Amino acid sequence: MRGAPMGPMNWREEYRAKIQTADQALARLRSGQRVFVGSSCGEPQHLVDALLGGAERLRDLEIVRLLSLEGSITSIYGDREYGHTFTVRSIYQGAGQSEFLSANWRFFAPMDISLIPRLFAARKLRIDAALVQVSPPDEFGWMSLGISVDITRAGARAADYLVLQVNPRMPRVLGQGFIHVSEAHAIVEHEEELLAVLEFPAPDASDAIAELIENRVDDGATIQLGLGHGADAVIAALAAKRDLGVHTQYFTDGIMQLMNAGAVTNRRKTAHEGKSIASTAMGTEDLYRFVHDNPGVEFHASDYINNPAVIASQHRMTAINFGTAIDLTGQIAIDALPQNHFSGVTGVTDFVDGAVHSPGGRSIMVIPALTADGTSSRIVPGLAGGSVVIPRSDVYHVVSEYGAVNLYGKNIEERAMALIGIAHPDHREALFDRARADGLIGPRVTLQQSLCGVYPAHLEDAKTYGDAVIVFRPVRSGDARRLQEHFYSMEMTDVATRFFQPRASFYRDQIQSMFEVDYRNHLTIVAIEGDADFGRIIGVGEYVIETGRNEAEVAFSVSKEWQGKGIAKELLVRLTTAARENGIEGFRAFILPRNQAMIQLFRKLPFGIETAVDEDCLVLSCRFEAD
Repeated sequence: MRGAPMGPMNWREEYRAKIQTADQALARLRSGQRVFVGSSCGEPQHLVDALLGGAERLRDLEIVRLLSLEGSITSIYGDREYGHTFTVRSIYQGAGQSEFLSANWRFFAPMDISLIPRLFAARKLRIDAALVQVSPPDEFGWMSLGISVDITRAGARAADYLVLQVNPRMPRVLGQGFIHVSEAHAIVEHEEELLAVLEFPAPDASDAIAELIENRVDDGATIQLGLGHGADAVIAALAAKRDLGVHTQYFTDGIMQLMNAGAVTNRRKTAHEGKSIASTAMGTEDLYRFVHDNPGVEFHASDYINNPAVIASQHRMTAINFGTAIDLTGQIAIDALPQNHFSGVTGVTDFVDGAVHSPGGRSIMVIPALTADGTSSRIVPGLAGGSVVIPRSDVYHVVSEYGAVNLYGKNIEERAMALIGIAHPDHREALFDRARADGLIGPRVTLQQSLCGVYPAHLEDAKTYGDAVIVFRPVRSGDARRLQEHFYSMEMTDVATRFFQPRASFYRDQIQSMFEVDYRNHLTIVAIEGDADFGRIIGVGEYVIETGRNEAEVAFSVSKEWQGKGIAKELLVRLTTAARENGIEGFRAFILPRNQAMIQLFRKLPFGIETAVDEDCLVLSCRFEAD
């Protein structure tokens, strides 16, 4: 057991006594030992280079590290130059589908990141030596692990022999990532640039996806943002939010930007009020300067940051992560990104589990509809067992550029239909046919129009009415039951006004046309009280293009308690926007003469309104070019 930290004067003498060259410090290593190396952008490159340089005298040295940025250690895999000198035990939790990862699958040790410190501390995986990078000591002899606390703190404390690379470029980050001079066995002073991560190339769909995510992140929520393509667009979309909090594994340039923009204040967090909490920084030199001695930022170890119970305790915890593929049952694969091999250790499963157990929280998985080359669908019939990172039972909100669905509580058929609906239109028919062949979809289900059209995600919006939040969005095939419930709950007089006659039943096949839409010639927009996926439909607006003319007939219904509050007007505005975008020239409404509410609603349009009589109906009409 190491001694307690020494006084402010004595530690300086001990520090000087422990200074060595890298070769001297590593001379104590012996064949057959297990060596932990600091992770991610905090990797001590100078020590690693020295370790590889002395490879000729060592045999069967096992390197333990998080799978991180491609660098010197990565070259060990399969390199004949090192022969039997090194094996690498990478703590890994991912798909391993890239050429590099697949070839070295046998070296990976899958496990939850939050449990790794316990593995080290209990010596179930003995650490003979640790090579770790730190900042220069402060006036009390404490050195900061800086941008890499994660499992590095646990690896350093569990090691029988600790070598510290002191780098003046390593920022001093507040929190629990400190090591005292007295804990080190050898100190190597060496200045070098920290590993940095460039921006990830963003797919064309990023902006559309970000817009959908923006509507699913509440003001005051605590967020976690994973690493992936399109993260920058998500950051830009969240910049207008208020009082966000941060509890995340990776602190990135994007989080820094949200703090600088004032979107992140951490005022409403359950724990660590006023502070952004993370365990690792990965980004640019600007980011590393930002976290240095910043009282608004703290880094903690992975057994705290990634603990699902801690995550679940956060206020409206919202986890946003990126996948590379999802099958029609909801299983998700997460693979390595082009610049690195750190995917799979992002702690996604920890944050998914924690977020869905947080009061008001949610887990959002981002899946662009197409692969980077634009040729293949990322929504696929099935995934091989070895590629699954997140099981179907843990997948909730899924967002592509073609829409967002919530798989919570849905059966396999409902999941398949929902995911086909947010796939690229060119791949939907093939996915549907395969799903039916595989028994995921029953023989009576048809490929509905709504699955062939392109979901107009930009029409989604939310408005606050007093204490209630009303979500306005285009209808989806999964809304059928809630549409039925809406009409069954209406008063008979309102039913007769909407359908021109009293009706006692609203069977699925009777209202099928309302949710089997193509989003161009036929569109339904619903108003939902509360959750967009599970809340109550309180308003329905619909247009259907008329045969032989480029005008559409419109109709509306609003629940009794919401009438007179502007719901129908909002539905009409959105229908008008969509119709004009789709080249439709005007609207017509066939109403009963007593329907004064509809007459007043139509007159609110900024177009000339004409009135005619057709038997017992009034016909209201307008043409958009009159604007």
